[in-house]
Amino acid sequence: MAHPSLRDQVIDDCAAKTGAVEDYPFGDGVAVFKVAGRMFALVSLGPPPGAVSLKCDPDLAVELRDRHAAITPGYHLNKRHWNTVALDGSVPDDELQEMIDHSYDLVVARLPRAKRNTLTS
Repeated sequence: MAHPSLRDQVIDDCAAKTGAVEDYPFGDGVAVFKVAGRMFALVSLGPPPGAVSLKCDPDLAVELRDRHAAITPGYHLNKRHWNTVALDGSVPDDELQEMIDHSYDLVVARLPRAKRNTLTS
């Protein structure tokens, strides 16, 4: 049974990240979260349960897909570096939170030092 608030929780978790900006470059159906102009999460806003796409280390991405049926290669994204997670409640909340943190951290790590410093100061 999907809990309808899971998508809201994911949106709140993404928005709470330091420097995160919510944007709609692909229209009203997808909330895109960026840090310093780079995407770290895409949340589909269509019918429940919805899904979130997150950046992921390629080796970890495959491991997560093997572990959870709800995790698939990134939809309309580079499938090596992105996973899409169906928000059906089958992935434990703490693991989903870790995936959001991991995606954000990957993006921040690739930022120029000056931009990174503005996020940590």
